[in-house]
Amino acid sequence: MSNISKYKNGWLLLLFILIGIVFGGLISEMTAKVPGLSWLSYGNTFGINNAGNALVLDLGILVVTFALQIKITIASIIGVILAVVIYKFI
Repeated sequence: MSNISKYKNGWLLLLFILIGIVFGGLISEMTAKVPGLSWLSYGNTFGINNAGNALVLDLGILVVTFALQIKITIASIIGVILAVVIYKFI
């Protein structure tokens, strides 16, 4: 049993999931142009984007724009699944 297993909690799981999403997104971007692996980059983007739907706070001298966009791909889903499996084994 490893030393990290006594520190397992929700924050560590969240960290693993975020790492899985980042690595999955990286793999998705890298394999987008590869003919045999382009299916990993298949997905959908949703959220508040910069095409006029963003929330704008205009304070006169300062303009703040709020936007949130989430891109879910096959590779990011695989990354999350792998992260959860690795979390279970540590």
